Amino acid sequence: MTDQQLPELPQTCLPTWEVADLPEPKPLGLQNLAGFIGPGIVMCGIQIGGGEWLFGPAITAKYGGGLMWIATVAILCQVFYNVECGRYALYTGEPVFTGFMRTQPGPGFWVSIAMLLSIGALIPGLSTNAAVLAVSMYLDRPPTLEDAWLVNTTAYVFLALVVLPVLIGGKVYNMLQIVMTAKVFIVLSFCLFIGLFFVSWNGWFDVFSGFVKFGNVPVDDGQGGEKVVNAFTHFAKNGEWPIIAMANIAVLGAFAGFAGGGGLSNSSYSNFVRDKGWGMGSLVGAIPSAVGGREVTLSHIGKVFLINDDNMRKWKGWWKYILMDQFFIWAPGCFMGMALPALLSIEFSGSSPMFGQDLPYATPLISADGIRHAPGLSESTRELLWMATLFVGLMVFLPSQMAIIDDFARRWTDIIWSSNRKVRETMQPHQASRIYYLILGCYVVWSFITATIFLSYGNAPTLMVTVIANLNNVALGLTAFHILWINRNLLPAPLRPRWFNQLGIGCCGVFYFGMAVLVFWVKILPLLGGG
Repeated sequence: MTDQQLPELPQTCLPTWEVADLPEPKPLGLQNLAGFIGPGIVMCGIQIGGGEWLFGPAITAKYGGGLMWIATVAILCQVFYNVECGRYALYTGEPVFTGFMRTQPGPGFWVSIAMLLSIGALIPGLSTNAAVLAVSMYLDRPPTLEDAWLVNTTAYVFLALVVLPVLIGGKVYNMLQIVMTAKVFIVLSFCLFIGLFFVSWNGWFDVFSGFVKFGNVPVDDGQGGEKVVNAFTHFAKNGEWPIIAMANIAVLGAFAGFAGGGGLSNSSYSNFVRDKGWGMGSLVGAIPSAVGGREVTLSHIGKVFLINDDNMRKWKGWWKYILMDQFFIWAPGCFMGMALPALLSIEFSGSSPMFGQDLPYATPLISADGIRHAPGLSESTRELLWMATLFVGLMVFLPSQMAIIDDFARRWTDIIWSSNRKVRETMQPHQASRIYYLILGCYVVWSFITATIFLSYGNAPTLMVTVIANLNNVALGLTAFHILWINRNLLPAPLRPRWFNQLGIGCCGVFYFGMAVLVFWVKILPLLGGG
């Protein structure tokens, strides 16, 4: 490294990156499977959460597979978002939120914005839904309002328990990878088993064909209900666009918000790329766990490489990691994570006595209760599948709640670790876990408070995840534009996103922020105006 090389790096609101050679990537293949499998499977495990188990089935139970195209658009938009997060992390070894702190008007401003965008993560909706399932297993029936104390107490216990896995593993990321890999295997295997042996082929066709039925929208059927029509076909036939039924726009917004990752959780892909040791992340380090993490360190500031033939050759190798991870692991996992729970809903939800009723605690139970009452199955089979479906539901919600807690603590650890001058000057590279676990503890305490507030409402679980998902849309939409800016301006020209990548993440921002504005316009604005 020479003095004349340093001016090539842009001056930002944080200290300039250190310069080092890009590490050599190992070739992709079966011999390097352990080194390749990681961020995508962790993200996939995170994404099979509230949306897939709650809003996906809720949408398909009401509209069939006709609106699954919304999930297609959401997932494809998020692929471009994730790829750009990975691009920044490969080059700098930093998560994208550290990149945000580098831009004008400076860390103080962007910390405030990050706090506003993190509001959705402060509502612990998934552990509450897990409590509903656990109480149902204990009571061997769906809970009622009379069982609220048991549901609430169980929710508090789960909030305390889900933080235990991230205490061990050397790197916090290592335990996340183990838990999420197990979750993906258990949940998708169970749903595939039910789909193959208990769901009709018409159900399969309805769900998977729905992924490409672009333009389908819900409209009033003239009888107090709704039906699905294709907007383009309707326009061609009648010369006018259909009037979309807006009664369930918040649920549709939540469906889009939870399809894929959703919210700021997508930005964590850059954290996972760093902690996995891809690209320059292997030179920066990772957040150590409380047990077994003494030898793990994390640099306050990232490291970048100079543009030369050898480093560009290595870059192309690492870039294949990102593309393979997103297009062959994460995206297919997202589609299966949306489709397979929807199969259960289409086939069994109508058999539940709770179907179509606005009952407390009903949403996470509809499919399981439908299986329990399904005609054509023996009583022993119904009871076995009822309990198995509830257990798999726990495997959906609890690891995802753990990931949300980790995501919040991880994001704010990285923000403070890099952007706060006093922290940079006084804390050693092996001490990042002190900030992480302090934030983790505060988050859990806050979650208890928030859960108490929401649990005072009768339909708290559904209310919580609906609010979370629509707040996620705002966060994902706004940060998409910011990521596009930093990758266009902070990265060297040969590494900047091409026009189609820019178009993709731009569409992501428009789609999610547009959905948030629509929900606000239809649902929130009338309340503010007293309507």
